Amino acid sequence: MIIVDTALRERERAGDPVRFAMIGAGYMGRGVVNQAINSVPGMDVAAISNRNLDQAKRAYDEAGVTDYVVADTAEQVSQIVADGGRAITTDALALTRADGVDAVVDVTGAIGFGAEVTLDAIAAGKHIITMNAELDATVGPILAHRAREAGVILTLADGDQPGVQMNLYRQVTSLGMEPLVCGNIKGLQDPYRNPTTQAAYAEQWNQKPEMVTSFADGTKISFEQAIIANATGMTVAKRGMHGHPYEGHIDDAVGLYDIDELRELGGIVDYVVGFGIKPGPGVYVFAANDDPKQQEYLRLYKLGDGPLYSFYTPYHLCHFEVPLSVARVVLFGDVVMAAPGAPTVEVITLAKTDLAAGTTIDGLGGYHTYGECERAAITAAADLLPIGVAQGCTLVRDVAKDQALTYADVDVPPGRLIDELRAEQRAHFATTGS
Repeated sequence: MIIVDTALRERERAGDPVRFAMIGAGYMGRGVVNQAINSVPGMDVAAISNRNLDQAKRAYDEAGVTDYVVADTAEQVSQIVADGGRAITTDALALTRADGVDAVVDVTGAIGFGAEVTLDAIAAGKHIITMNAELDATVGPILAHRAREAGVILTLADGDQPGVQMNLYRQVTSLGMEPLVCGNIKGLQDPYRNPTTQAAYAEQWNQKPEMVTSFADGTKISFEQAIIANATGMTVAKRGMHGHPYEGHIDDAVGLYDIDELRELGGIVDYVVGFGIKPGPGVYVFAANDDPKQQEYLRLYKLGDGPLYSFYTPYHLCHFEVPLSVARVVLFGDVVMAAPGAPTVEVITLAKTDLAAGTTIDGLGGYHTYGECERAAITAAADLLPIGVAQGCTLVRDVAKDQALTYADVDVPPGRLIDELRAEQRAHFATTGS
């Protein structure tokens, strides 16, 4: 983003950096802090919150910062920031309510807690940049609506696959092309992986087994592609997406799709899976252009004969891009990615194994369930259970392996914010239709 780096250098010269607060200081959060402080001019991490204060300290320590101050309240955080310091706290709401903070970054991945933090930031008039695809796929449309109503921005961050796909989608659209497939390149897909099977890999990369499991069992990619669909208005060709097994260069994968079907559907989100895909990892957008004059130029520029043309980005750099997302929001009011209206795709819950009545469903990337994309209209009509609300629900009947769960299959714990937001989302978009 050339315009962003120029604007940040100007803020650096003026001694007026963009200051953001970060909620969540795990593996990815520590990377965000290090990147913002040591590699991005004109930007600072003003405060960090984490339930375990030592993790917040570690994030600053690893970035070479030692002069942080412990705070307990929003007023204390405000004073520390006003004095040019940096704050750490266990209270996330002290950050959303503090003065002197230009934006809040959510790196938690927690759905219920993420919803609470997001609503509080909106109420406090703060922009929110989130890496929480799980939350956004569950109630992102209503949260984005609330943010717009409050005059602030709620957006997913650039860097991870959804943000990179959205950048590519916007670029391709600006070239006058018609995006018809937004896709993700994946090495492994096995819905029956669990924290035991993924423990060694998780340890190798200093990550939690449940998080790694959500990557392997398809839940994470389902969340990611759902939010792309909801941001672009695309859909899925079928439950779970095509997920074509594939070996070879992504340019040649245009032959996997029928352009007439894609247009009839209004464009789809999808993925290809295989260890021999080039590039790997990465993302792709397949787009059409029916103008014969433009098709001649596209042949000249070695993009092939069509009717679909391949555009791809051969990497996703996650935390490296998050500070630039903050700058896009704060300096230019640019939404990286958010649902403009009603959801088009949801992520539903399927049983990873035979489950008995009385089972309380465990969390994402656990032993009980995996997620798949489904069209929002089908999800609503069949009253299917979104996986973003499944944790903590108790089965009232036996459920067979690979069966899609419905609300009738479970007792939902009372008093949860996420369920209130789901109800609000259904009611709002049923009324507005968009």
